[in-house]
Amino acid sequence: MGILFSVIPVLVFLSFLFVLDSFKLVFKSFLLLSIVWGISAALFLYFIKVSNPVAAPLIEEVLKSVFVLYLIKRNKVGFTVDAAIYGFASGAGFALVENLVYFYAMPEASILTWIVRGFGTAVMHGGCTAIIGMLVIFSKSVEKRGGLYIVSAFAAAFLIHYAFNHFYINPVLQTLGIIIILSVIFVLIFRYSEKKLHNWLEMEFSTEIDLLNMINRGEMLSTRAGQYLGTLKTNFSSESILDMYCYIRLYLELSIKAKRNLMLRENDFPVIIEEDIDEKLAELKALRKSIGKVGELTLAPLMSLNYRDLWKLNLLK
Repeated sequence: MGILFSVIPVLVFLSFLFVLDSFKLVFKSFLLLSIVWGISAALFLYFIKVSNPVAAPLIEEVLKSVFVLYLIKRNKVGFTVDAAIYGFASGAGFALVENLVYFYAMPEASILTWIVRGFGTAVMHGGCTAIIGMLVIFSKSVEKRGGLYIVSAFAAAFLIHYAFNHFYINPVLQTLGIIIILSVIFVLIFRYSEKKLHNWLEMEFSTEIDLLNMINRGEMLSTRAGQYLGTLKTNFSSESILDMYCYIRLYLELSIKAKRNLMLRENDFPVIIEEDIDEKLAELKALRKSIGKVGELTLAPLMSLNYRDLWKLNLLK
């Protein structure tokens, strides 16, 4: 019975977060890989045996977060929801190994010990890595002081982890507190992120459709985007202007399709994957390389490829 109490709670909590993801932002393959990464990190630390009470939680938090940071770096994470779930999954994998090691090392421990480890320590591991993921993805949307949020993410995770390990309050109360506080935080953040995602879709979707229709009808010059491109003739060659035009048109087409797939996922419909999508993504990449950084900066008043714009294109694959 003790092993069940030490393993099941964190998996139930992870399932709870997965259910909260109404837009189905999380890919099951990445979720599984996050758990596997957490397991691998725990096994690695088990063999090198870091025992310093200060260094251990810091090293654990850094290692647990590596995979979710990798996903963010590769534009596979778009909002705090998927960052939190991937982070929690990595922490859950770590906690599963740690609790199993403790279980076989202390078979005589009371059932209360396993309740505290299963509901408290394991959820704490997942929660700390989720906090890192959420704050790092939030830093992407902040033009200034983004690095401060990243430092704050690791500092917060370390302090929570360190304090939890030292049981400054009754272990049972501490366990109840970590479950209640994390549950409330996740629900509030997920609801906020869901609202933000709805607003993002509503603001961009209709605007992009209108602009693409005007381009397809040959009415680009009557738009502000067309007028702006017209002012660039003195600074760029005709070939560069044409590449910028093609870049805007192709990006709008792919962006609309990506948002369509996102709405299909939200309503449990299968996403649509066109046969030529890889070719179009490759063409967009080639056009982006052709216009270069100067061209991207020049087009910034019209469009920009920030982390979320790049992330949504992954929905097309």
